[in-house]
Amino acid sequence: MFLPFFEELRRHRVPATLREFLDFLSVVKAGLATYDVDAFYYLARASLVKDEAHIDRFDQAFAAAFAGVEAISPEAVVEAMDLPDDWLRRMRENHLSPEERAEIEAMGGFDKLMEELRKRLSEQEGRHEGGNKWVGTAGTSPYGAYGYNPEGVRIGQNESRHRRAVKVWDRRDFRDFDGDREIGTRTMKVALKRLRRWARDGAHEELDLPGTIRSTAHQGYLDVKTRPERRNAARVLLFLDVGGSMDDHVQVVSDLFSAAKSEFRHLEQFYFHNCLYEGVWRDNRRRWTEQMPTWDILRTYGPEWRCIFVGDAAMSPYEVAMPGGANEHWNAESGQVWLERARNQWPAHLWINPVREDLWGYTQSTQMIQQIFGPQRMAPLTLDGLTRGMKLLT
Repeated sequence: MFLPFFEELRRHRVPATLREFLDFLSVVKAGLATYDVDAFYYLARASLVKDEAHIDRFDQAFAAAFAGVEAISPEAVVEAMDLPDDWLRRMRENHLSPEERAEIEAMGGFDKLMEELRKRLSEQEGRHEGGNKWVGTAGTSPYGAYGYNPEGVRIGQNESRHRRAVKVWDRRDFRDFDGDREIGTRTMKVALKRLRRWARDGAHEELDLPGTIRSTAHQGYLDVKTRPERRNAARVLLFLDVGGSMDDHVQVVSDLFSAAKSEFRHLEQFYFHNCLYEGVWRDNRRRWTEQMPTWDILRTYGPEWRCIFVGDAAMSPYEVAMPGGANEHWNAESGQVWLERARNQWPAHLWINPVREDLWGYTQSTQMIQQIFGPQRMAPLTLDGLTRGMKLLT
């Protein structure tokens, strides 16, 4: 019976092994989730998913295997809904407020609701949208999807619009953790959280809950304890490439900068164009009169800082390898010399590239920077790439 579910897991690229699937069958056979769909969902997830990054894929596979009611004929739905009364009543208790249960009782009770659903499914032919009688979508009937009725049974809908359905099969709370998801500020924060080094400092205080519990139990009265607030003490230098081909990546780099600003208390950002040379800027307008020497940064920030470069690494190879190769000014020393100085000064370093990883091999300058930093020290600007990069920096 569960082989189609296992096939859906494979199709959605959830890395569940045959051994884990057999363990899942064992706990189901043991009766740990009988007649409780929520318990069955969590039991299956705990048995088959090892990483939070795969939970969203699991949710999609679970929905495809168990919640694809809209693809089933009404007659098959009638047969499938021959469920034990105690399970149906338990679902009513779990998903309805006292006021909603009172409204259903006024209609004739939950039994009447389910009886009507079976009857209408057997009478109805084809899809129906709108209205207040047939099972369908966007209406006020108690049966269907994308409509409104406080006594509703939801069929064939991938989200709850009014959160009043008796059965809810398809929540997806972990979509931001999926490494294949298009990256945004929220997903970047998820990845950047890996780079944390907690420390207690400063005068700001927070509630010390364990200390309060211990002291209250010892004293016999409420004794509130506080402690210095715990802060992320990771120190990050962020070098951002701006202008030229980076104009195509302004939005995603802006999202990365926004996520980093909110995640790291100790963050210093600088701007450069194409490659690191003898000067950088604090402002992304890069006015030459406001340029600051790269040597000052190398002398100011010690090796305990994490150094992150963000750029597409796409430029003329001469800009990396040759004095005078820069396209905006005469550089007395090559970009490679300055990148090596940065690499040696900050051993925890990383280059984040917004270009797709499979395209890096087509750009010679990208390969050159990979050789300078190390093959593993260039990461794509994806959730998986950032996660790998943050592990390197820790």
